[in-house]
Amino acid sequence: MLSNLCKKHDIESFSISPENFTGEKGCGGKAETGTGASCARDLGIGWKISPSVLIEAQETFTLADVQGEGAIKHIWVTDASYRGRELILRIYWDNNPTPSVEVPLSDFFASASYTEFRQISSLAVCVNPARGLNCYWEMPYRKGFRATLENISDHPITVYYQIDCERKAIPEDALYFHAQFRRTNPLPYKGVYTILDGIKGRGQYVGTYMYWGVNNNGWWGEGEIKFYLDGDQEFPTICGTGTEDYFCGAYNFDVNGKYLEYTTPYAGMSKVDKTDETYQANRRFNLYRWHITDPIYFQKDIRITIQALGWRSGGRYLPRMDDISSVAYWYSDTLEDVYPQLPDADALEII
Repeated sequence: MLSNLCKKHDIESFSISPENFTGEKGCGGKAETGTGASCARDLGIGWKISPSVLIEAQETFTLADVQGEGAIKHIWVTDASYRGRELILRIYWDNNPTPSVEVPLSDFFASASYTEFRQISSLAVCVNPARGLNCYWEMPYRKGFRATLENISDHPITVYYQIDCERKAIPEDALYFHAQFRRTNPLPYKGVYTILDGIKGRGQYVGTYMYWGVNNNGWWGEGEIKFYLDGDQEFPTICGTGTEDYFCGAYNFDVNGKYLEYTTPYAGMSKVDKTDETYQANRRFNLYRWHITDPIYFQKDIRITIQALGWRSGGRYLPRMDDISSVAYWYSDTLEDVYPQLPDADALEII
């Protein structure tokens, strides 16, 4: 990417934010009213009059409504809610009435829980002090896009955001970006957790975020992740060796008897919520794995599952009944996928 910086490009940059809701050329910082108007009363227009928006309880706010051809290059968001999953992000491509991104805001940025900050330093998502949420997935569109935030809480939430975009010609073979959230709490005994299902078309799978709450003592990550590609039925084409292995770790993430957090460009366990002992129940694990250099390609369809597996007496595997949630990220050539219904506020709540 650094080599592209010295080349000429037929690209126009623009940005959507409370300082310029339309991204129109030369219209940033012209607001006369906004959340900062009182603070700027001695200074006037151009002095941070509209840095944020207030989204009322149970209301949906349109972050951006853009027409034309181009791509989202970067999204930065922060908000005043410290209870994750109170805001739902949706993004619609090319006037499609169904969102291709439908994810709680915190989970989209690989940070389900806001209770305690952890840095994430990856290529696709960065979370910076104190809670700057950034993503760098490129998201092409041909006719335009619309992005919204729904406040599903019972109180207003202040949101700061910036969506950085490019007006440019999109190649014919460019694919649409998708992100889908799921949660099962608890997973039924001997059940298998589904990360992604019902996806048709041609494309590539590019990332997984998981927020995993363990409900039993002992190590919890023996389960295999399985990628069913292009008509696979009972058995998958790709089968992993264990949960920590898929997230590019090994041996229980255990260093000297303790879980060790890590954040790297392609994979990480950025946070382990605390209990007194390493292998005790009621711990939660924040995990991401980006398939940036190793996308998983599919020509017709894709389904992804992961087992929740620990240990019981006699050296036998224990099917676990954990609280598991995930976000799947992929690109495909269709906007026709049907997503499962998003859980309501109570079913999203992290308890």
